[in-house]
Amino acid sequence: MKQGYEAVIGLEVHCELKTESKIFCACPTSFGAQPNTHCCPVCLGMPGALPVLNRKAVELAIRAGTALHCEIHPDSRMDRKNYFYPDMPKAYQITQFAYPICTAGWLEIEMKSGKKRIGITRIHMEEDAGKMIHTPEGSMIDYNRAGVPLIEIVSGPDLRTAEEAKAYVQKLRTLLTAAGVSDCRMQEGSLRVDVNLSVRRKGDSSLGTRTEMKNLNSVQFMAKAIQYEADRQMQVLESGGRVEQETRRYNQETGRTEVMRRKEEADDYRYFPDPDLLAVRLSRDETAEIASRLPELPDERCARYRETYGLPVRDAELLSQDLSVSRCFEEAAAKCKSPKLAANILISNWLPLFDPAEEKPFPPLSAQLAQLADLFETGRISSSTVKVLALRVWETGESPQSAAQRENLWQIQDEQTLLPVVQAVLADYPAAADDYRRGKQQALQLLLGQVIRRTAGRADPQTARRLLVGTLSQTL
Repeated sequence: MKQGYEAVIGLEVHCELKTESKIFCACPTSFGAQPNTHCCPVCLGMPGALPVLNRKAVELAIRAGTALHCEIHPDSRMDRKNYFYPDMPKAYQITQFAYPICTAGWLEIEMKSGKKRIGITRIHMEEDAGKMIHTPEGSMIDYNRAGVPLIEIVSGPDLRTAEEAKAYVQKLRTLLTAAGVSDCRMQEGSLRVDVNLSVRRKGDSSLGTRTEMKNLNSVQFMAKAIQYEADRQMQVLESGGRVEQETRRYNQETGRTEVMRRKEEADDYRYFPDPDLLAVRLSRDETAEIASRLPELPDERCARYRETYGLPVRDAELLSQDLSVSRCFEEAAAKCKSPKLAANILISNWLPLFDPAEEKPFPPLSAQLAQLADLFETGRISSSTVKVLALRVWETGESPQSAAQRENLWQIQDEQTLLPVVQAVLADYPAAADDYRRGKQQALQLLLGQVIRRTAGRADPQTARRLLVGTLSQTL
């Protein structure tokens, strides 16, 4: 973004709740069924069909609000949001408007500059719409998704960059998954993001005219859409133009945002309380009991890792954010002699190969991780061999011990085996040997490096160093 400007970004995250049935009827919510097979008169909006609120959806909304430090309101209600679109057969959506279930929370993200707290304005429950399917022959609608329970998590306008938005969505996804609120599979549409974005000159307190980008179902595409749209708005202002309030879509093929529809004024959805549904009333005891069933959340797990295993803050954070990574580490820590070493091997060798955005769990490699840590701890393999074996394990799942045995990667500690290598190095590097004898300690590192190189990284550094010093002292 051009210097002198900043983006002001707020996100609306639509999260599908992890229930077996829809929010107002008994139709299943399972993904991938044949089109229009998970439908009934209620979710299709047939005259006379009455909705009944799914208690599990309310419990999961409370879980999300608790995990995000929100105020859980004892009284909330469902409203009708009136609009016509083919994927909403009732011509209105049941949602929460005036009285949402959760407000005033926050989520903390970790950036290079430090921690940043992002405000959560509100969390409200609502039903999902159906899915439009466009083909060359025409457009079709699958109503299986209509009525699937959602929560919409609305952030404050506290984000400034695409990287912050990525960190926010990834942390939110980790938190909601850990809390059992949702599976958050973006490729299946169970987590979708709307981006509200405007730009302004740095130092201004007023907000610029915002655009909204709808239904982004990939963290990477969301970041690209934010970057493009921020640059586009800045260029409009720089050229003397005016940013139009409009809804835009991100075109993945062109990498650009495109106009969907313009908004001259705010939409008027004519909200009113749904007459078919009672208000949601919760006692403090009910809310507390639901909150007490929350599992350990990532930030709590991070604190435990620091206390139990003595891990540095950064290592504990890296291992605690994804549940599948945490599981691998904890299982390995219970089996090996040095949990700290296991943590270091996992973070250094495997985390760079793991991308949570791909929405695949971390491989179940705890037994291999524990074995790698113990082999290094006992001196049977070198640090360079750890790297070789770690990559082999990641690619094949093979036992480190069997791979080391097959390829003869054991560290050489036997002096009789190493002595000829040491003598050959000293013969080939007489100048370095003389430098060491004259007191230049750094020359020893050059000689040691050659011994390790000639043994393909297998020479035990301590043994090799001892042999070098001993041989050099004998030839003074």
